[in-house]
Amino acid sequence: MLLGVPAGELFMLAAAVILGGIVTGLLAGLFGVGGGAIIVPVLYEIFRIIGVPDEVRMQLCVGTSLAIIVPTSIRSFRAHQARGKLPVEILRIWAAPIIVGVVAGGFIAAIAPSALFKIVFIGMASLIAAKMLLGRESWRFGDRLPGRAAMMGYGFAIGLYSSLMGVGGGALSNIVLTLHGTSMLAAVGIGAGIGVLISIVGTISYILAGLPHQALLPPLSLGFVSLLGVVLMAPISALTAPLGARFAHALPKRQLEIAFGIFLLLISVRFLVSLIW
Repeated sequence: MLLGVPAGELFMLAAAVILGGIVTGLLAGLFGVGGGAIIVPVLYEIFRIIGVPDEVRMQLCVGTSLAIIVPTSIRSFRAHQARGKLPVEILRIWAAPIIVGVVAGGFIAAIAPSALFKIVFIGMASLIAAKMLLGRESWRFGDRLPGRAAMMGYGFAIGLYSSLMGVGGGALSNIVLTLHGTSMLAAVGIGAGIGVLISIVGTISYILAGLPHQALLPPLSLGFVSLLGVVLMAPISALTAPLGARFAHALPKRQLEIAFGIFLLLISVRFLVSLIW
C-alpha cells in the first residue's frame, strides 16, 4: 500500500503512463509538436485501459495535458523572449480574453458531459488537419490584423478551445495570425507567449473543476490532473522526443505535414467512434 492505494494498481497506472510518455515523445519529436493534440489521445487510451469512468475520462486527459505542457511552454517562452521575437502588443490585447476563455473552459469541465470534450477535439483537430493537408501559404483573410474588438474575440475563442482541448494554443493562434498576414516567426513567438497563460491557468482551473469528482478519478489525481501522469510522462516524453526528431530530419517538411494531418484525422475518427459506441 502507498498513500492508501494498492501497490498493484499504482504499478499498472505507472507502467501505462511510462509507455504513453515514450509514445508521446516519439510522436512529438517526429511531428515537431508537444501539446495536447498528441498527449490527450495517448492519455485517453491509458485511462481507458485502467478503467477510468467515461464521464470523467476526457476531462482528466485535458487537465493532465495542460499540466504536462506547463514546463515546455515556459521554456519556449523564455527562448523567444531572449531572442526578442515576442510581439508584445498582440500579447497584451490577447492576455485578458485568453484567461477568461481558459477559466470558462474550466467551469465547463466541472459541469459538462465528457462527450462535449470529444466533440470539441474532433472539430478543432479536423480543422488543424485540413490546414496541414490542404492549406497554402497564400491563404489569407487579409494582409493585416483586425481591430481590437475582433482580436479580443479571437483571444477568448483561442483560450476557450485550448482549455477544452488540452493544448497550449499555438496551433490555433498560428492559424488565426497567418491568415491575417502575420509572419510565421512572429506567430510562433506569440504562440509561445500565450502557451504559458493557457497551460498555467488551465491547470489550476481543471484542478478546481475536478475536486467534486475526486471519487471517480484514479489514484494520485488532484482534481482533473493526474499527478502520476505529469511526473512520469513529462520527463520521459522529453527524453524520447530527440529520437523522433531524428526520424523527422530524414523526411521532407511536406511529408511531415501530411503525416501529422492524417494522424489528427485518425484521432478524430477514434473519438467519433467512441461517441457512437
